[in-house]
Amino acid sequence: MLWPFNRLGKSRTPPRGTIQAIYGMIVAQAREPLFYQGLGVPDTVNGRFDMVVLHLWMVLRRLRLTADGTEVAQAVFDHFCADLDDNLREMAVSDVAVPRRMKAFGEAFYGRSIAYDSALAAGGDSLAQALARNILNTEDAAVGHPLADYVRAAISELDTTTPSALAAGDVRFPAPAGQKSMS
Repeated sequence: MLWPFNRLGKSRTPPRGTIQAIYGMIVAQAREPLFYQGLGVPDTVNGRFDMVVLHLWMVLRRLRLTADGTEVAQAVFDHFCADLDDNLREMAVSDVAVPRRMKAFGEAFYGRSIAYDSALAAGGDSLAQALARNILNTEDAAVGHPLADYVRAAISELDTTTPSALAAGDVRFPAPAGQKSMS
């Protein structure tokens, strides 16, 4: 889908509703109880942040593979940052501390994205190791295998999603731990 252009030929931001729909699906999937009950993800603020980052990484990876996906990916990432900023302020983090915390969140996102991209490319146990280390707080790759299996299934499902479905905000994930599909 081509986004409308303004009179100067610059592309406009993707529709806000599309971005909210995509981000809402990311957050809803990251909150799926089976991650915390069955796959060993810590049910903590950090564990939930890590699951949002993991799902955001998968969606942004897919969006960047589509013709107009870079603009959508950037808008989804910007929405993620705005959401983090809002949450920090709701938690009464001082105005002085918010930029420092946002920088740490950005470093965490980019560090994990690089680790997951590299692990996915390397194959073997690399993805399970990266997930175990970054999300499950262990060096034991065997602990990361169920989550790695889920990530591979989610990437496969996202990769089969048509660009027009993505542009419409239709992002679907498989259910964790072999349950019926979530969207």
